[in-house]
Amino acid sequence: MRNGGILNRHLAGALAELGHGDGVLVCDAGMPIPAGPRVVDLAFRAGVPSFADVLDGLLAELVIEGATAAAEVRDANPAAAKLLDGHFPALELVPHETLKRLSADTRLVVRTGEARPYANVLLRCGVFF
Repeated sequence: MRNGGILNRHLAGALAELGHGDGVLVCDAGMPIPAGPRVVDLAFRAGVPSFADVLDGLLAELVIEGATAAAEVRDANPAAAKLLDGHFPALELVPHETLKRLSADTRLVVRTGEARPYANVLLRCGVFF
């Protein structure tokens, strides 16, 4: 048993398989999940776990070289926009429909219980050296 970090065995195992350039979509409970990527569904109840908690936990475990979110987050969910801006100064913004298309090529989808709109981010894994 691990003594810290991500304890969910499905998520920890999926993270261990990621490599440089792989995509990880962290999404709210309403984001359509494409067929293809591995999915770890953490959603328990509306708002649990939150997008912020899951994102913070993932960022503590991963090296990220880029992030993409829906431009609509700015107006529809200012709290999520502020969170994303704080973590990713070079955040790329695209239309939500584009983000949904891009998510089809991700390696992993982590679904949260977040119940606020546009709390989604596509992470691109980096390398530690």
